[in-house]
Amino acid sequence: MPESPVSLTRPRQRFEQERTKGPRLTLVETREALAQSRDWVARQRKKQADWAAGPIGRIRSKTAALYESYIIRGLLRQKPLAPSVDGRHIPLEPGLVRRAPLKDGRTGKPYRSNFIRSSRYTVWDFLPKQLFFQFSKLANFYFLIIGILQMVPGLSTTGTYTTIAPLIAFVALSMAKEGYDDYRRYRLDKQENRSSVWVLDTAGATRSRAGQKRGRGLFSGKRTAGAGPDAMTELEAVGTTNQESDMWAKIQWQDVRVGDIVRLRRDDNVPADMVLLSATGPNGVAYIETMALDGETNLKSKQASTLLAKHCGSVAAMSACDAEIVSEDPNLDLYNFEGRATVNGETMPLTMNQVVYRGSTLRNTSEAVGLVINSGEECKIRMNANKDVHAKAPKMQSVVNRIVVLLVFFVILLSVGCTIGYYVWHAHYEVHANYLRGHYVPFKEIFIGFVIEFNTLIPLSLYVSLEIIKLGQLFLLNDIEMYDPVSNTPMVANTTTILENLGQVSYVFSDKTGTLTENLMRFRKMSVAGTAWLHDMDVQQSEPSKEPLMDSHAAARPPLLRSQSTSRWRSTVRPGNAQPEMKTEDLIRYLRQKPHTPFSRKARQFILCLALCHTCLPETDEKGEIKFQAASPDELALVEAAKDLGYLLVDRAAQSLKLQFYDFDGTELVEEYEIMDVIEFSSKRKRMSIVVRMPDGRLCIYTKGADSVILPRLKQHNLAVQTASAIERKASMRKSMEQEKALRRMSAGIQRESISLARAASIVSMTQHKIGASRKSSMRRSISAHRQSSVVTDEVDSWLSRREELDQPAGNNEAYYPPRPSITRQPSTEAIHLAEVGNLVDESLALNEAAVFERCFQHIDDFATEGLRTLIFAYRYLEEDDYNTWKKVYHDATTSLVNRQERIEEAAEMIEQDFDLAGATAIEDKLQQGVPDTIDKLRRANIKVWMLTGDKRETAINIAHSARICKPFSEVYILDATEGNLQEKLASTLLDTSRGMIPHTVVVIDGHTLNVVEEDESLKILLFDLVSRVDSVICCRASPSQKATLVKCIRDRVPGSLTLAIGDGANDIAMIQASHVGIGISGREGLQAARISDYSIAQFRFLQRLLFVHGRWNYIRTGKYILGTFWKEIVFYLVQAQYQRYNGYTGTSLFEPASLTVFNTLFTSLPVILLGIFEKDLQAETLLAVPELYTYGQKDKGFNFGKYLAWMFMAAAEAIIIFNVIYEVYSNALFTIDTSLFAMGACGFTVCVIFINLKMLVLELHHRTIISFLGLFISVSGWFVWNLFLSVIYAMNPGPYLVRNAFLRNFGRNPVWWFTGIAALGAVLTFEIWVKSIRRMFWPSDQQLMQEIEHYKGVMDVLKEHAAERGEAGAAPFAMTPADNSAEGVKKSVDIESVKTVGSSPNSEMAGWAWDPTGGDTSRGRQPATAGKRASRLMAEEYVPPPFTPPAEEKENPMEAAMGASSTATPSIWVGDMNSGATPDESMLTQSPIELRIPPRRGRSGKNSPGSTS
Repeated sequence: MPESPVSLTRPRQRFEQERTKGPRLTLVETREALAQSRDWVARQRKKQADWAAGPIGRIRSKTAALYESYIIRGLLRQKPLAPSVDGRHIPLEPGLVRRAPLKDGRTGKPYRSNFIRSSRYTVWDFLPKQLFFQFSKLANFYFLIIGILQMVPGLSTTGTYTTIAPLIAFVALSMAKEGYDDYRRYRLDKQENRSSVWVLDTAGATRSRAGQKRGRGLFSGKRTAGAGPDAMTELEAVGTTNQESDMWAKIQWQDVRVGDIVRLRRDDNVPADMVLLSATGPNGVAYIETMALDGETNLKSKQASTLLAKHCGSVAAMSACDAEIVSEDPNLDLYNFEGRATVNGETMPLTMNQVVYRGSTLRNTSEAVGLVINSGEECKIRMNANKDVHAKAPKMQSVVNRIVVLLVFFVILLSVGCTIGYYVWHAHYEVHANYLRGHYVPFKEIFIGFVIEFNTLIPLSLYVSLEIIKLGQLFLLNDIEMYDPVSNTPMVANTTTILENLGQVSYVFSDKTGTLTENLMRFRKMSVAGTAWLHDMDVQQSEPSKEPLMDSHAAARPPLLRSQSTSRWRSTVRPGNAQPEMKTEDLIRYLRQKPHTPFSRKARQFILCLALCHTCLPETDEKGEIKFQAASPDELALVEAAKDLGYLLVDRAAQSLKLQFYDFDGTELVEEYEIMDVIEFSSKRKRMSIVVRMPDGRLCIYTKGADSVILPRLKQHNLAVQTASAIERKASMRKSMEQEKALRRMSAGIQRESISLARAASIVSMTQHKIGASRKSSMRRSISAHRQSSVVTDEVDSWLSRREELDQPAGNNEAYYPPRPSITRQPSTEAIHLAEVGNLVDESLALNEAAVFERCFQHIDDFATEGLRTLIFAYRYLEEDDYNTWKKVYHDATTSLVNRQERIEEAAEMIEQDFDLAGATAIEDKLQQGVPDTIDKLRRANIKVWMLTGDKRETAINIAHSARICKPFSEVYILDATEGNLQEKLASTLLDTSRGMIPHTVVVIDGHTLNVVEEDESLKILLFDLVSRVDSVICCRASPSQKATLVKCIRDRVPGSLTLAIGDGANDIAMIQASHVGIGISGREGLQAARISDYSIAQFRFLQRLLFVHGRWNYIRTGKYILGTFWKEIVFYLVQAQYQRYNGYTGTSLFEPASLTVFNTLFTSLPVILLGIFEKDLQAETLLAVPELYTYGQKDKGFNFGKYLAWMFMAAAEAIIIFNVIYEVYSNALFTIDTSLFAMGACGFTVCVIFINLKMLVLELHHRTIISFLGLFISVSGWFVWNLFLSVIYAMNPGPYLVRNAFLRNFGRNPVWWFTGIAALGAVLTFEIWVKSIRRMFWPSDQQLMQEIEHYKGVMDVLKEHAAERGEAGAAPFAMTPADNSAEGVKKSVDIESVKTVGSSPNSEMAGWAWDPTGGDTSRGRQPATAGKRASRLMAEEYVPPPFTPPAEEKENPMEAAMGASSTATPSIWVGDMNSGATPDESMLTQSPIELRIPPRRGRSGKNSPGSTS
């Protein structure tokens, strides 16, 4: 039977596509778009061909050919291997490879060792690679050239080795740091390489070589092989004989060879790719976890070939047979394998079912034996890793390189100008000077001398000081807020090179399993007989322990009150959704009291489905508790739910299982069910069935699966499909309405071009000025200041609340119908009577099949929209004759040697028919704490989040909705190469997304489709253009190499972007290495990604603080450091350059040479270093509460070429001011004061040192601490101490600089010298402060506005509140708690707000929610935000985030309803109505029904907000 086209869980298109009018894009439009794309591809190909045929293309191709021939193949001996003729032939002979390794037929040399290396360098290539990397920095290359010129005799006026010596030291220091970072990666590799494994060594060759020394990779060490003294004891426990135990040896992973026979124990990691020979599981099955390999959470059953299993049961049997394995050559394909096994002349094929790859783990199987076929870097997981990894460079380096190029030209230009000036002076003066006797300086000497003199305009210490700064930043990165106490894991930085890149990320590529999710499935909801029930026992773990639901005292208990849905669990997709009013505890109590009603019979049948339809195995641990071993976490969640509901699986044999439960009178019963057949789940069938014989002798088949395959197999399938279609159509209409409202809200948001915060700041500033001028009373000034702070605080609170609510989806209360409508309408005085068990369920509903279908399918639709994984359960009782007839067909299919799987599926179709609906379940794939909130904030920060996973498509889409990568109104485009013309689909999707009429677009693509795309250049161009335009991409069933390909695609297609990849498994290494920034999660899949990444964290939520706080701070710090370093060099050396005009352009320095040498080191290095380490432009709470501020780094506003030019303009102007003030004083000074060169230069030097320190540590440093003032004191006082030192140590020798006692006894005692310095310093400081004031007054940035707002009283409290995380995924948001009319109310669980509930209609969308006017801090004295304040506009230059989720449909405004009939409301209009030609004014905007739908925050003063009740 084909799969039904109707699905309640499949991603839907908008309602317009469901109408008979046809799709949104006509066939003509699609063809036109496709023709345009083909023409564009043809033009690009022609352009590339023309370029390749041109001179540059020919030179490049010839250079590449020479490099490949002489370097790669000649020097490095890396030649491509031709494919083998018939694969690699590996004999199955115990102990053979232990004596001598097998040889690769392609090379004639031994196969690759099992040693792996994730580090970037070896001892041989470290030096050349690092030299190339270091001198790819143009500043280093520039100084190398200058250093070489300086060593040429007669050219330098500043010494011979003053450039090359410090350059060598600085480069050596940087290389040592890179080497240390790589050494840490090597040490982590060593842990894996030296893991232990058991191999078969019949001759004892391994033990005879124990203790040998071998060197591998970058560093060598000792490795011991051979079994330890515990070898016999450990292996005897497996059940082998002593003689066989002696044949097994424990060796390190790196010593495993191709052809080794390896034995694995339970929970052992697989050391290399192996063909399975035998296993101790049922029917020789081994259960393998491949989560770290492909991201799938389900265990895979691997079974040895029957031919191998028959001859490999023991060491003796393996030694006696003549066997050979033929395997395919190593390749990247994780999902296909070709090979064959030949034993004693008989041959059978080998498929994926018989192969286990490195990166997998043996689960639920005590022992397995395999033959190694691929080792080391030829394993599948290593082949998929990114090869030839290059050292990552910060994004700023490209701008620095451009600046260096500019400065090189500037130095040359300055040298040319001075040289010209020299020749002018020579013509007018030098030729007439008798004392020179006709001598002159040659051109090469004067020009190169000036180049060497001015070369320090490019600071030599730029990169060295930068390394010091990054070490300081690394120390400050040890943030306690990024420490995970559960796993005792701090944040770890494996490199300091790219710290500033953390502040410029625009794309995040995330793995799913272990990164976004915890890989823990929780049974969350169920629908049975038309009634929905919530299962939240795990959420209430902090409460008293669960009470036994069915125990021996059950019958004696009186009826209990209903739980009133006090659960704090909320959907992460739609936090506002109503939840089922009843819990599974209520269900159990109902079944206890009324066991024979129609509903109770259906409910027990459903619970029996949960307890029987699975393949789990119960195990009893040391404490006597029963634990379950399951092939998938979904099945484990279902069996544990059955246990919670009273049916405990206590034993499972090969053909039977036993259930323990309590009878209605409290008697403990154990029933045995005979397992007749199990039809296993497959991705094609999408269902699993089990045939059991009940204790009463009847036969019953239970099945579970996706709704699309179960609905057509129901007894009343026509009614079921018709009902499901109607519900799907309704859901599509709701989604279409949500999209239209989102577009309407987006259009309104775009019209708001400035921010309420800016307006608040400016208004308050003016108000403060007026009030300060008019009111003389200090009391009145205090009150007015308090009111001003309240205004700003309200504006901030109101604006942040709206920003957070933009992305919060609207709730849906219609999903869960009250079981008895009268319950919600009764007076509270009758609550006890209504809570009686008899009123829980409407029994008439259970007898109405059509109503059950409608309710159940509505529940499934709502479960799916909440991101839960749904299953439908069904059952049918079988007749003996029908079963016996089918059993023969099924037996023939299972034993067939030809098309076995196809015949099994055909046989299953025969019996999986005419089911009765049992119910539906919803399982939550538990997200890590804070994941949805983090992704929401990343989106607000203009960061696009992609999910790349190896898991199935349905699972990936569910998690994307739960994590809010997909919005409820997102348009999901599924690209599947198996569904038709992929090129037309790509073209139509590209055209649809380019129109800009969809608020949020998501593309879903699988690994197979990516393979098809990569083979066609036109498809590749279309796809890469499409994914760069959409909001998010979900890539499922992707191999590690495909993940890396998508990352590289964005790097190429969006050149200005900066990518970040985050994952926790070995399958994520490739994309982590391919991205600009790689983040590893120390998660459940191990530490493979954490050790190879640039930075590692324990939880995905820490990404907020790592990027928004530390990333931005490091970006700001590094940018200011670079600008400040270049700026101070220009200021200082332009003062000296101006002096050349007065010394005949002879190169004479204005400054004394010794002081000139230590200018950067002693007097101006500390201010820029402290600025680069301790700067914090905004508080952490501000950056977390307002993620939009993160765009500052994305747009390169902190450091760019234009900003550099502005700083250099200021430097040039300030250098002119300093020199001219000093020169004017000294040129007109009397002869009685010291006007020597040293005195004038010391004055200029003093002004420059003080001004540079003041600007860096006072004017530019926003976060001033005692350390900054200490640095200022040390640098400035150090300069004067240096002058005292020079006055003492210099001898009384004649020369241009008269230093001896000059400062102590000469100009240092002259007031004119001090006055000149103060005048010059005052002039330049006045100019600097004036320019800053003008810019801040007329062109303020968001950064400056927020700095001003932070100083208002109460604002930081609001920012801290909004910066706080909203709790664990799946838990209720702090802003809402369920309705509770009890006297105690509901207490908050996090330190944000205290809330209470008010009575309202159950159909009201925000019913049951109101802010508690007494639950928070009342000391701030703030008034609640009014509607007028809500009309305030967005921040200037701010990124408008992706659209929010508006309400599904308009209803009565609960705020207006709460105000009563006496209130008069002005007519409401839509914000930014697209049907209106006029632009709405502020008053119109404040009356938006969307704005008024959101419950306003309570005022900090303790008064209710408008619309709330007292």
